[in-house]
Amino acid sequence: MTLSGSLVLAVGLWLRLDPDTVQLLTGDGAPETFFVAVYILIGAGALMMLVGFFGCFGAVRESQCLLASFFACLLIIFAAEVAAGVFGFINKEQIVEEVQKFYSSSIVDNSNANSTTITAMYHTVLNCCGGSSPNPTLCSEDEEIKDCLTAITDFFNEKLYIIGYVGIGIAGVMIIGMIFSMVLCCAIRNSREVI
Repeated sequence: MTLSGSLVLAVGLWLRLDPDTVQLLTGDGAPETFFVAVYILIGAGALMMLVGFFGCFGAVRESQCLLASFFACLLIIFAAEVAAGVFGFINKEQIVEEVQKFYSSSIVDNSNANSTTITAMYHTVLNCCGGSSPNPTLCSEDEEIKDCLTAITDFFNEKLYIIGYVGIGIAGVMIIGMIFSMVLCCAIRNSREVI
């Protein structure tokens, strides 16, 4: 459990500290919706690491109370991670739309130096140019350059698939951990009744 907690924490920190994500989602007026789910992942990962330690301690000490607490904590963390996943997938379109609106507003406001910087940042990170269709006046002429609204959608789809696959793997490990903790708890109870 400690290892899976470390993995969840690492994915959350990667999404929060990834230079591409940070560049695209920080600045004045940038949408914060994406980072809500990321903060839930970071918190759940840290809590899983702590709970994993207590689960190991409970198994070594053969404590039914610690093992039952371990099971309850795993169940709560599992529910929080499912909630974060559902939040991310339900609000995926909203997050993409907010980022696209943020980008579109920075294109329209050419007089502001901050907007020009934001536009250039999107063009560099996403390798795109223009709003709903490539705009050669905003960028250098390149063959096969895509529009930024499509690039933003592709960027988030790629990140969400990674999160989804890791989340499914972690959920499997947590379910196995809950099953083993209950089996061990029952075995300890049965061995004490025999003695």
